[in-house]
Amino acid sequence: MRALHLTSLTCAALLVAACSSQPKAMWGTSGVAGRQALAPAEAYPELFEAVQSGQVFTDQKHFVDALPKRDPAMIRADYITQRDRPGFDLKAFVAANFIGSGEAETPAPQAGAPIKEHIDKLWPVLSRSYPSVPQYSSMLPLPNPYVVPGGRFREMYYWDSYFTMLGLEQSGDKVQVRQMVDNFAYMIDTYGHIPNGNRTYYLSRSQPPFFAYMVDLEARIEGDQAYGRYLPELQKEYAYWMDGVNTLKPGDAVKHVVRLPDGSVLNRYWDASATPREESWLQDVNTAKQAPNRPKEEVWRDLRAGGESGWDFSSRWMGDPHNLASIRTTAIAPVDLNSLMFHLEKTIAKACQTTGHAQCSQSYGQRADQRQLAIETHLWDAADGHYVDYDWRLNQQRPALTAAALFPLYTGEASAAHATATAQAVRTGLLEPGGLATTQVENGQQWDQPNGWAPLQWVAVQGLSRYGENGLAAQIGTRFLTQVETLYNQQSKLVEKYDLSGKGQGGGGGEYELQDGFGWTNAVTLKLMQKYSADYTAGK
Repeated sequence: MRALHLTSLTCAALLVAACSSQPKAMWGTSGVAGRQALAPAEAYPELFEAVQSGQVFTDQKHFVDALPKRDPAMIRADYITQRDRPGFDLKAFVAANFIGSGEAETPAPQAGAPIKEHIDKLWPVLSRSYPSVPQYSSMLPLPNPYVVPGGRFREMYYWDSYFTMLGLEQSGDKVQVRQMVDNFAYMIDTYGHIPNGNRTYYLSRSQPPFFAYMVDLEARIEGDQAYGRYLPELQKEYAYWMDGVNTLKPGDAVKHVVRLPDGSVLNRYWDASATPREESWLQDVNTAKQAPNRPKEEVWRDLRAGGESGWDFSSRWMGDPHNLASIRTTAIAPVDLNSLMFHLEKTIAKACQTTGHAQCSQSYGQRADQRQLAIETHLWDAADGHYVDYDWRLNQQRPALTAAALFPLYTGEASAAHATATAQAVRTGLLEPGGLATTQVENGQQWDQPNGWAPLQWVAVQGLSRYGENGLAAQIGTRFLTQVETLYNQQSKLVEKYDLSGKGQGGGGGEYELQDGFGWTNAVTLKLMQKYSADYTAGK
Protein backbone atom coordinates (compact mmCIF):
# COMPACT_ATOMS: atom_id res chain seq x y z
CA MET A 1 0.00 0.00 0.00
CA ARG A 2 1.42 3.39 -0.98
CA ALA A 3 2.02 5.65 2.01
CA LEU A 4 1.03 9.24 1.28
CA HIS A 5 1.71 10.89 4.67
CA LEU A 6 -0.76 13.76 4.17
CA THR A 7 0.22 15.80 7.20
CA SER A 8 -1.76 18.79 8.46
CA LEU A 9 1.01 20.91 6.97
CA THR A 10 0.41 19.46 3.54
CA CYS A 11 -3.31 20.00 3.91
CA ALA A 12 -2.63 23.64 4.66
CA ALA A 13 -0.60 23.84 1.49
CA LEU A 14 -3.50 22.40 -0.45
CA LEU A 15 -5.91 24.95 1.01
CA VAL A 16 -3.71 27.83 -0.01
CA ALA A 17 -3.30 26.40 -3.48
CA ALA A 18 -7.03 25.89 -3.84
CA CYS A 19 -7.78 29.47 -2.85
CA SER A 20 -5.45 31.12 -5.31
CA SER A 21 -5.08 31.00 -9.07
CA GLN A 22 -1.51 32.29 -8.75
CA PRO A 23 1.03 29.63 -7.84
CA LYS A 24 3.28 32.25 -6.28
CA ALA A 25 0.87 32.05 -3.33
CA MET A 26 1.30 28.30 -3.12
CA TRP A 27 3.27 27.23 -0.11
CA GLY A 28 5.73 24.37 -0.14
CA THR A 29 5.77 22.13 2.92
CA SER A 30 8.98 22.36 4.90
CA GLY A 31 8.47 19.21 6.93
CA VAL A 32 8.65 21.27 10.14
CA ALA A 33 5.48 21.53 12.20
CA GLY A 34 3.85 24.93 11.88
CA ARG A 35 6.21 26.15 9.18
CA GLN A 36 5.69 26.64 5.49
CA ALA A 37 8.23 27.79 2.94
CA LEU A 38 7.67 30.50 0.38
CA ALA A 39 9.73 30.56 -2.76
CA PRO A 40 12.85 32.74 -2.20
CA ALA A 41 11.72 35.61 -4.43
CA GLU A 42 8.66 36.06 -2.22
CA ALA A 43 10.22 35.33 1.15
CA TYR A 44 12.81 38.13 0.84
CA PRO A 45 12.15 39.87 -2.51
CA GLU A 46 14.38 42.90 -2.04
CA LEU A 47 17.36 40.78 -0.99
CA PHE A 48 16.65 38.23 -3.71
CA GLU A 49 16.70 40.86 -6.43
CA ALA A 50 19.87 42.47 -5.06
CA VAL A 51 21.71 39.13 -4.93
CA GLN A 52 20.62 37.98 -8.37
CA SER A 53 21.09 41.30 -10.14
CA GLY A 54 24.43 41.81 -8.40
CA GLN A 55 25.60 38.34 -9.44
CA VAL A 56 26.79 37.48 -5.96
CA PHE A 57 26.99 33.90 -7.24
CA THR A 58 28.10 32.85 -10.72
CA ASP A 59 25.13 30.48 -11.04
CA GLN A 60 21.73 32.07 -10.37
CA LYS A 61 20.44 28.76 -9.06
CA HIS A 62 22.86 28.82 -6.14
CA PHE A 63 20.99 31.42 -4.10
CA VAL A 64 17.51 29.94 -4.54
CA ASP A 65 18.88 26.64 -3.25
CA ALA A 66 20.73 28.25 -0.33
CA LEU A 67 19.27 27.58 3.13
CA PRO A 68 18.31 30.53 5.36
CA LYS A 69 19.84 30.19 8.81
CA ARG A 70 16.86 31.83 10.48
CA ASP A 71 13.35 33.09 9.81
CA PRO A 72 13.32 34.63 6.29
CA ALA A 73 11.06 37.43 7.53
CA MET A 74 13.75 38.44 10.01
CA ILE A 75 16.46 38.25 7.35
CA ARG A 76 14.35 40.43 5.07
CA ALA A 77 13.74 43.00 7.79
CA ASP A 78 17.42 43.17 8.68
CA TYR A 79 18.40 43.56 5.04
CA ILE A 80 15.96 46.43 4.50
CA THR A 81 17.26 48.12 7.64
CA GLN A 82 20.95 47.67 6.84
CA ARG A 83 21.22 47.92 3.04
CA ASP A 84 21.58 51.70 2.85
CA ARG A 85 24.09 52.01 5.67
CA PRO A 86 27.61 53.10 4.73
CA GLY A 87 29.90 50.13 4.16
CA PHE A 88 27.12 47.57 3.84
CA ASP A 89 28.56 44.39 2.30
CA LEU A 90 25.95 42.33 0.43
CA LYS A 91 28.16 39.25 0.08
CA ALA A 92 29.00 39.30 3.76
CA PHE A 93 25.31 39.67 4.65
CA VAL A 94 24.41 36.66 2.53
CA ALA A 95 27.26 34.59 3.98
CA ALA A 96 26.11 35.43 7.51
CA ASN A 97 22.48 34.51 6.88
CA PHE A 98 22.55 31.56 4.46
CA ILE A 99 24.13 28.15 4.16
CA GLY A 100 25.34 27.71 0.58
CA SER A 101 24.04 24.95 -1.63
CA GLY A 102 26.55 22.19 -2.33
CA GLU A 103 27.01 20.26 -5.54
CA ALA A 104 25.82 16.67 -5.84
CA GLU A 105 28.94 14.60 -5.34
CA THR A 106 30.14 12.02 -7.82
CA PRO A 107 32.50 9.20 -6.91
CA ALA A 108 36.18 9.49 -7.62
CA PRO A 109 36.68 7.94 -11.06
CA GLN A 110 38.55 4.67 -11.21
CA ALA A 111 40.80 4.57 -14.24
CA GLY A 112 39.78 1.68 -16.44
CA ALA A 113 36.59 0.82 -14.53
CA PRO A 114 33.95 -0.62 -16.88
CA ILE A 115 31.29 1.95 -17.68
CA LYS A 116 28.48 -0.30 -16.45
CA GLU A 117 30.23 -0.74 -13.11
CA HIS A 118 30.75 3.02 -12.86
CA ILE A 119 27.05 3.69 -13.48
CA ASP A 120 25.87 1.02 -11.04
CA LYS A 121 28.06 2.58 -8.34
CA LEU A 122 26.81 6.06 -9.24
CA TRP A 123 23.12 5.41 -8.44
CA PRO A 124 23.58 5.39 -4.64
CA VAL A 125 25.73 8.52 -4.84
CA LEU A 126 22.96 10.35 -6.72
CA SER A 127 20.24 9.10 -4.36
CA ARG A 128 18.63 11.44 -1.84
CA SER A 129 16.05 11.03 0.91
CA TYR A 130 14.09 13.99 2.28
CA PRO A 131 10.83 12.88 3.93
CA SER A 132 11.25 16.20 5.74
CA VAL A 133 13.47 19.11 4.77
CA PRO A 134 15.34 21.74 6.78
CA GLN A 135 13.30 24.63 8.07
CA TYR A 136 12.94 27.44 5.48
CA SER A 137 14.40 25.30 2.69
CA SER A 138 13.16 25.75 -0.89
CA MET A 139 13.20 21.95 -1.16
CA LEU A 140 9.86 20.11 -1.18
CA PRO A 141 9.85 16.92 0.91
CA LEU A 142 9.08 13.55 -0.64
CA PRO A 143 8.12 10.38 1.24
CA ASN A 144 10.59 8.06 -0.49
CA PRO A 145 14.21 8.13 -1.68
CA TYR A 146 14.88 9.42 -5.19
CA VAL A 147 17.71 9.99 -7.67
CA VAL A 148 18.86 13.47 -8.71
CA PRO A 149 20.51 14.22 -12.08
CA GLY A 150 23.80 15.46 -10.59
CA GLY A 151 25.89 18.62 -10.50
CA ARG A 152 23.83 21.77 -9.95
CA PHE A 153 20.65 19.71 -10.13
CA ARG A 154 20.25 18.67 -6.50
CA GLU A 155 16.53 17.86 -6.62
CA MET A 156 14.31 15.38 -8.43
CA TYR A 157 13.17 16.48 -11.89
CA TYR A 158 10.05 15.23 -13.59
CA TRP A 159 10.91 13.99 -17.06
CA ASP A 160 14.54 13.29 -16.19
CA SER A 161 13.31 10.80 -13.64
CA TYR A 162 11.48 8.55 -16.08
CA PHE A 163 14.69 7.86 -17.99
CA THR A 164 16.60 7.50 -14.73
CA MET A 165 14.04 4.90 -13.63
CA LEU A 166 14.70 2.91 -16.80
CA GLY A 167 18.34 2.77 -15.75
CA LEU A 168 17.51 1.80 -12.18
CA GLU A 169 15.36 -1.04 -13.47
CA GLN A 170 18.17 -2.10 -15.80
CA SER A 171 20.55 -2.11 -12.80
CA GLY A 172 18.13 -4.33 -10.90
CA ASP A 173 16.84 -1.73 -8.43
CA LYS A 174 13.12 -2.35 -8.79
CA VAL A 175 12.46 -1.12 -5.26
CA GLN A 176 13.62 2.41 -6.05
CA VAL A 177 11.59 2.43 -9.26
CA ARG A 178 8.47 1.84 -7.16
CA GLN A 179 9.57 4.44 -4.62
CA MET A 180 9.98 7.08 -7.31
CA VAL A 181 6.62 6.32 -8.91
CA ASP A 182 5.11 6.76 -5.46
CA ASN A 183 6.91 10.07 -5.04
CA PHE A 184 5.37 11.39 -8.24
CA ALA A 185 1.94 10.12 -7.23
CA TYR A 186 2.43 11.90 -3.90
CA MET A 187 3.19 15.19 -5.66
CA ILE A 188 0.08 14.87 -7.82
CA ASP A 189 -2.02 14.24 -4.70
CA THR A 190 -0.33 17.06 -2.76
CA TYR A 191 0.03 19.83 -5.36
CA GLY A 192 -2.47 18.81 -8.04
CA HIS A 193 0.30 18.22 -10.56
CA ILE A 194 3.93 17.14 -10.80
CA PRO A 195 6.16 20.23 -10.49
CA ASN A 196 9.15 20.76 -12.75
CA GLY A 197 11.24 19.67 -9.73
CA ASN A 198 10.73 19.35 -5.98
CA ARG A 199 11.49 22.99 -5.16
CA THR A 200 9.08 25.74 -4.16
CA TYR A 201 10.19 27.85 -7.11
CA TYR A 202 9.17 25.09 -9.54
CA LEU A 203 5.56 24.77 -8.37
CA SER A 204 4.07 27.00 -11.06
CA ARG A 205 4.81 24.58 -13.89
CA SER A 206 5.24 20.91 -14.71
CA GLN A 207 7.38 19.13 -17.34
CA PRO A 208 6.67 16.71 -20.22
CA PRO A 209 4.03 14.31 -18.81
CA PHE A 210 5.89 11.02 -18.46
CA PHE A 211 4.01 9.81 -15.36
CA ALA A 212 1.97 7.38 -17.48
CA TYR A 213 5.24 5.89 -18.76
CA MET A 214 6.41 5.51 -15.17
CA VAL A 215 3.23 3.57 -14.44
CA ASP A 216 3.87 1.44 -17.54
CA LEU A 217 7.34 0.65 -16.21
CA GLU A 218 6.01 -0.32 -12.79
CA ALA A 219 3.32 -2.45 -14.44
CA ARG A 220 5.99 -4.34 -16.39
CA ILE A 221 7.67 -5.10 -13.08
CA GLU A 222 4.71 -6.07 -10.92
CA GLY A 223 1.78 -6.59 -13.28
CA ASP A 224 -1.29 -4.71 -14.43
CA GLN A 225 -2.53 -4.04 -10.89
CA ALA A 226 -0.23 -1.03 -10.97
CA TYR A 227 -2.59 0.65 -13.43
CA GLY A 228 -5.48 0.46 -11.02
CA ARG A 229 -3.41 1.68 -8.08
CA TYR A 230 -2.28 4.82 -9.89
CA LEU A 231 -5.52 5.49 -11.81
CA PRO A 232 -6.58 8.36 -9.51
CA GLU A 233 -3.26 10.14 -10.02
CA LEU A 234 -3.27 9.52 -13.77
CA GLN A 235 -6.68 11.17 -13.96
CA LYS A 236 -5.60 14.08 -11.73
CA GLU A 237 -2.58 14.75 -13.92
CA TYR A 238 -4.80 14.66 -16.98
CA ALA A 239 -7.18 17.13 -15.33
CA TYR A 240 -4.24 19.49 -14.67
CA TRP A 241 -3.19 19.52 -18.32
CA MET A 242 -6.79 19.83 -19.56
CA ASP A 243 -8.02 22.43 -17.05
CA GLY A 244 -10.39 24.88 -18.76
CA VAL A 245 -11.10 22.84 -21.88
CA ASN A 246 -14.85 22.59 -21.29
CA THR A 247 -15.45 26.34 -21.66
CA LEU A 248 -12.79 27.01 -24.28
CA LYS A 249 -13.97 28.65 -27.52
CA PRO A 250 -12.52 27.77 -30.95
CA GLY A 251 -9.39 29.77 -31.75
CA ASP A 252 -8.58 30.41 -28.11
CA ALA A 253 -6.37 28.96 -25.36
CA VAL A 254 -6.42 28.76 -21.59
CA LYS A 255 -3.62 27.46 -19.40
CA HIS A 256 -2.31 24.30 -21.09
CA VAL A 257 -5.18 23.82 -23.54
CA VAL A 258 -5.73 25.13 -27.08
CA ARG A 259 -8.89 24.77 -29.16
CA LEU A 260 -8.24 25.33 -32.87
CA PRO A 261 -10.82 26.98 -35.15
CA ASP A 262 -12.05 23.57 -36.37
CA GLY A 263 -12.72 22.51 -32.76
CA SER A 264 -9.65 20.29 -32.43
CA VAL A 265 -8.14 20.26 -28.94
CA LEU A 266 -4.38 20.26 -28.43
CA ASN A 267 -2.08 21.10 -25.54
CA ARG A 268 0.70 23.64 -25.11
CA TYR A 269 3.37 24.33 -22.52
CA TRP A 270 2.44 27.09 -20.09
CA ASP A 271 3.47 28.45 -16.69
CA ALA A 272 1.05 29.92 -14.18
CA SER A 273 3.51 32.70 -13.35
CA ALA A 274 4.67 35.60 -15.52
CA THR A 275 7.80 36.64 -13.65
CA PRO A 276 11.46 35.82 -14.29
CA ARG A 277 12.42 32.28 -13.35
CA GLU A 278 14.01 32.51 -9.92
CA GLU A 279 16.79 30.07 -10.81
CA SER A 280 17.63 32.13 -13.94
CA TRP A 281 16.37 35.53 -12.81
CA LEU A 282 19.01 37.78 -14.31
CA GLN A 283 19.03 35.95 -17.65
CA ASP A 284 15.26 36.36 -17.94
CA VAL A 285 15.34 40.04 -16.99
CA ASN A 286 17.98 40.66 -19.65
CA THR A 287 16.12 38.62 -22.27
CA ALA A 288 12.97 40.69 -21.77
CA LYS A 289 15.04 43.85 -22.29
CA GLN A 290 15.97 42.51 -25.73
CA ALA A 291 12.28 42.65 -26.71
CA PRO A 292 11.26 46.27 -26.03
CA ASN A 293 8.09 45.98 -28.10
CA ARG A 294 6.69 43.09 -26.06
CA PRO A 295 5.29 43.19 -22.53
CA LYS A 296 8.02 41.77 -20.32
CA GLU A 297 5.49 39.53 -18.57
CA GLU A 298 4.71 37.88 -21.89
CA VAL A 299 8.39 37.14 -22.51
CA TRP A 300 8.82 35.79 -18.99
CA ARG A 301 5.84 33.46 -19.27
CA ASP A 302 7.14 32.14 -22.57
CA LEU A 303 10.57 31.56 -21.01
CA ARG A 304 8.93 29.74 -18.11
CA ALA A 305 6.86 27.67 -20.52
CA GLY A 306 10.09 26.82 -22.30
CA GLY A 307 11.33 25.56 -18.94
CA GLU A 308 8.25 23.37 -18.66
CA SER A 309 8.97 21.90 -22.09
CA GLY A 310 12.33 20.56 -20.91
CA TRP A 311 13.85 22.07 -24.08
CA ASP A 312 15.19 25.19 -22.38
CA PHE A 313 16.01 26.64 -24.73
CA SER A 314 15.55 25.80 -28.37
CA SER A 315 14.83 27.42 -31.71
CA ARG A 316 11.60 25.41 -31.60
CA TRP A 317 10.08 28.09 -29.43
CA MET A 318 11.39 31.21 -31.18
CA GLY A 319 9.91 33.46 -33.82
CA ASP A 320 13.47 34.19 -34.94
CA PRO A 321 15.50 30.98 -34.42
CA HIS A 322 18.58 33.02 -33.52
CA ASN A 323 16.94 35.39 -31.03
CA LEU A 324 15.79 34.08 -27.66
CA ALA A 325 13.85 37.30 -27.02
CA SER A 326 11.47 36.24 -29.81
CA ILE A 327 10.40 33.19 -27.77
CA ARG A 328 6.71 32.32 -28.17
CA THR A 329 6.36 28.96 -26.43
CA THR A 330 2.76 29.50 -25.35
CA ALA A 331 1.74 30.15 -28.97
CA ILE A 332 2.89 26.68 -30.01
CA ALA A 333 1.14 23.31 -29.81
CA PRO A 334 4.14 20.95 -29.67
CA VAL A 335 4.15 17.52 -31.27
CA ASP A 336 6.00 15.86 -28.38
CA LEU A 337 3.61 17.14 -25.71
CA ASN A 338 0.53 16.12 -27.67
CA SER A 339 1.99 12.69 -28.37
CA LEU A 340 2.58 12.25 -24.65
CA MET A 341 -0.98 13.38 -23.95
CA PHE A 342 -2.20 10.77 -26.45
CA HIS A 343 -0.28 8.15 -24.48
CA LEU A 344 -1.71 9.47 -21.20
CA GLU A 345 -5.23 9.12 -22.57
CA LYS A 346 -4.52 5.60 -23.80
CA THR A 347 -2.98 4.68 -20.45
CA ILE A 348 -5.98 5.93 -18.49
CA ALA A 349 -8.24 3.98 -20.83
CA LYS A 350 -6.20 0.86 -20.08
CA ALA A 351 -6.20 1.54 -16.34
CA CYS A 352 -9.98 1.92 -16.40
CA GLN A 353 -10.27 -1.33 -18.30
CA THR A 354 -8.11 -3.24 -15.82
CA THR A 355 -10.34 -2.03 -12.97
CA GLY A 356 -13.57 -2.97 -14.75
CA HIS A 357 -14.74 0.55 -15.61
CA ALA A 358 -15.80 0.07 -19.21
CA GLN A 359 -17.45 3.48 -19.63
CA CYS A 360 -14.35 5.26 -18.33
CA SER A 361 -12.15 3.22 -20.66
CA GLN A 362 -14.33 4.05 -23.63
CA SER A 363 -14.38 7.77 -22.78
CA TYR A 364 -10.59 8.11 -22.60
CA GLY A 365 -10.17 5.92 -25.64
CA GLN A 366 -12.36 8.33 -27.58
CA ARG A 367 -10.30 11.27 -26.37
CA ALA A 368 -7.15 9.53 -27.58
CA ASP A 369 -8.79 8.95 -30.98
CA GLN A 370 -9.77 12.61 -31.22
CA ARG A 371 -6.26 13.72 -30.31
CA GLN A 372 -4.77 11.34 -32.87
CA LEU A 373 -6.95 12.92 -35.54
CA ALA A 374 -5.88 16.41 -34.41
CA ILE A 375 -2.20 15.46 -34.53
CA GLU A 376 -2.49 13.89 -37.96
CA THR A 377 -4.50 16.86 -39.25
CA HIS A 378 -2.48 19.74 -37.84
CA LEU A 379 0.97 18.42 -36.86
CA TRP A 380 1.74 16.33 -39.95
CA ASP A 381 3.71 18.24 -42.60
CA ALA A 382 2.66 16.46 -45.79
CA ALA A 383 5.01 18.51 -47.99
CA ASP A 384 8.18 17.60 -46.10
CA GLY A 385 7.03 14.25 -44.75
CA HIS A 386 7.50 14.59 -41.00
CA TYR A 387 5.73 15.74 -37.83
CA VAL A 388 6.03 19.38 -36.75
CA ASP A 389 4.81 21.83 -34.12
CA TYR A 390 1.82 24.10 -34.76
CA ASP A 391 1.57 27.85 -34.12
CA TRP A 392 -2.05 28.24 -33.04
CA ARG A 393 -1.86 32.03 -32.91
CA LEU A 394 -0.70 32.27 -36.52
CA ASN A 395 -2.81 29.24 -37.46
CA GLN A 396 0.04 27.59 -39.32
CA GLN A 397 2.61 24.82 -38.99
CA ARG A 398 6.18 25.46 -37.93
CA PRO A 399 8.08 23.53 -40.62
CA ALA A 400 11.34 22.91 -38.77
CA LEU A 401 12.48 19.30 -38.50
CA THR A 402 13.44 18.46 -34.89
CA ALA A 403 13.95 15.36 -32.77
CA ALA A 404 10.42 15.93 -31.43
CA ALA A 405 9.13 14.56 -34.75
CA LEU A 406 9.85 11.07 -33.45
CA PHE A 407 7.50 11.28 -30.46
CA PRO A 408 4.43 10.11 -32.47
CA LEU A 409 6.43 6.99 -33.30
CA TYR A 410 7.49 6.54 -29.68
CA THR A 411 3.91 6.72 -28.41
CA GLY A 412 2.47 4.66 -31.26
CA GLU A 413 0.29 7.51 -32.50
CA ALA A 414 1.78 7.62 -36.01
CA SER A 415 0.39 5.74 -38.99
CA ALA A 416 2.76 3.28 -40.66
CA ALA A 417 3.12 5.50 -43.72
CA HIS A 418 3.87 8.60 -41.68
CA ALA A 419 6.37 6.69 -39.56
CA THR A 420 8.23 5.57 -42.68
CA ALA A 421 8.32 9.08 -44.09
CA THR A 422 9.45 10.55 -40.76
CA ALA A 423 12.25 8.01 -40.54
CA GLN A 424 13.50 9.05 -43.96
CA ALA A 425 13.37 12.74 -43.02
CA VAL A 426 15.33 12.04 -39.85
CA ARG A 427 17.85 9.90 -41.71
CA THR A 428 18.69 12.71 -44.12
CA GLY A 429 18.16 15.68 -41.81
CA LEU A 430 19.10 14.82 -38.22
CA LEU A 431 21.50 11.86 -38.23
CA GLU A 432 24.93 12.99 -37.03
CA PRO A 433 28.22 11.16 -36.33
CA GLY A 434 27.35 11.13 -32.62
CA GLY A 435 23.66 10.23 -32.87
CA LEU A 436 20.38 12.12 -33.32
CA ALA A 437 20.60 15.90 -33.60
CA THR A 438 18.10 17.89 -31.60
CA THR A 439 17.44 20.46 -34.36
CA GLN A 440 19.10 21.72 -37.53
CA VAL A 441 19.78 25.19 -36.09
CA GLU A 442 23.03 26.29 -34.47
CA ASN A 443 22.44 29.36 -32.32
CA GLY A 444 24.16 28.83 -28.97
CA GLN A 445 21.10 27.38 -27.26
CA GLN A 446 21.67 24.03 -25.60
CA TRP A 447 18.67 22.30 -27.21
CA ASP A 448 19.95 23.05 -30.71
CA GLN A 449 22.95 22.07 -32.81
CA PRO A 450 25.46 20.64 -32.15
CA ASN A 451 24.08 19.05 -28.98
CA GLY A 452 22.51 15.65 -28.54
CA TRP A 453 20.57 14.53 -25.47
CA ALA A 454 20.20 11.03 -24.06
CA PRO A 455 16.38 11.00 -23.66
CA LEU A 456 15.85 12.00 -27.28
CA GLN A 457 18.15 9.20 -28.43
CA TRP A 458 16.07 6.68 -26.49
CA VAL A 459 12.78 8.08 -27.78
CA ALA A 460 14.15 7.80 -31.32
CA VAL A 461 15.50 4.27 -30.89
CA GLN A 462 12.28 2.98 -29.34
CA GLY A 463 10.00 4.84 -31.73
CA LEU A 464 11.84 3.73 -34.86
CA SER A 465 12.10 0.14 -33.63
CA ARG A 466 8.37 0.12 -32.97
CA TYR A 467 7.74 0.72 -36.67
CA GLY A 468 10.39 -1.66 -37.98
CA GLU A 469 13.00 1.01 -38.74
CA ASN A 470 15.61 -1.04 -36.93
CA GLY A 471 18.56 0.00 -39.09
CA LEU A 472 18.13 3.71 -38.41
CA ALA A 473 17.41 3.01 -34.75
CA ALA A 474 20.68 1.09 -34.48
CA GLN A 475 22.62 3.85 -36.22
CA ILE A 476 21.32 6.43 -33.75
CA GLY A 477 21.78 4.22 -30.71
CA THR A 478 25.25 2.93 -31.48
CA ARG A 479 26.57 6.31 -32.59
CA PHE A 480 25.41 7.96 -29.39
CA LEU A 481 26.72 5.07 -27.30
CA THR A 482 30.12 5.43 -28.97
CA GLN A 483 30.05 9.15 -28.18
CA VAL A 484 29.33 8.48 -24.51
CA GLU A 485 31.96 5.75 -24.24
CA THR A 486 34.61 7.89 -25.94
CA LEU A 487 34.20 10.72 -23.45
CA TYR A 488 34.06 8.24 -20.57
CA ASN A 489 37.28 6.59 -21.67
CA GLN A 490 38.96 10.00 -21.86
CA GLN A 491 37.60 11.60 -18.67
CA SER A 492 35.93 8.80 -16.63
CA LYS A 493 32.58 10.62 -16.47
CA LEU A 494 29.18 10.88 -18.10
CA VAL A 495 27.70 14.29 -18.81
CA GLU A 496 24.33 15.95 -19.34
CA LYS A 497 24.62 16.50 -23.10
CA TYR A 498 27.05 15.75 -25.93
CA ASP A 499 28.47 17.51 -28.96
CA LEU A 500 27.48 15.17 -31.82
CA SER A 501 30.49 15.95 -34.00
CA GLY A 502 31.74 12.47 -33.17
CA LYS A 503 34.87 13.61 -31.33
CA GLY A 504 33.64 12.47 -27.93
CA GLN A 505 33.11 15.97 -26.56
CA GLY A 506 30.54 17.20 -24.08
CA GLY A 507 27.93 19.66 -25.26
CA GLY A 508 27.87 23.41 -24.70
CA GLY A 509 25.65 26.46 -24.86
CA GLY A 510 22.81 27.40 -22.58
CA GLU A 511 22.75 29.17 -19.22
CA TYR A 512 25.19 27.09 -17.18
CA GLU A 513 28.33 24.97 -17.41
CA LEU A 514 28.24 21.37 -18.61
CA GLN A 515 27.11 19.14 -15.74
CA ASP A 516 28.50 15.76 -14.72
CA GLY A 517 26.51 12.93 -13.19
CA PHE A 518 24.33 12.38 -15.01
CA GLY A 519 21.02 10.66 -14.33
CA TRP A 520 19.38 10.24 -17.71
CA THR A 521 22.67 9.76 -19.57
CA ASN A 522 23.59 6.94 -17.17
CA ALA A 523 20.24 5.29 -17.72
CA VAL A 524 20.07 5.57 -21.50
CA THR A 525 23.67 4.36 -21.75
CA LEU A 526 22.74 1.20 -19.85
CA LYS A 527 19.68 0.65 -22.05
CA LEU A 528 21.65 1.19 -25.27
CA MET A 529 24.43 -1.10 -24.06
CA GLN A 530 21.89 -3.78 -23.26
CA LYS A 531 20.34 -3.36 -26.69
CA TYR A 532 23.38 -2.92 -28.90
CA SER A 533 26.66 -3.59 -27.09
CA ALA A 534 28.25 -7.02 -26.86
CA ASP A 535 30.42 -5.55 -24.12
CA TYR A 536 27.37 -5.15 -21.89
CA THR A 537 27.09 -8.83 -21.05
CA ALA A 538 30.84 -8.86 -20.42
CA GLY A 539 30.44 -6.05 -17.89
CA LYS A 540 32.57 -3.58 -19.80
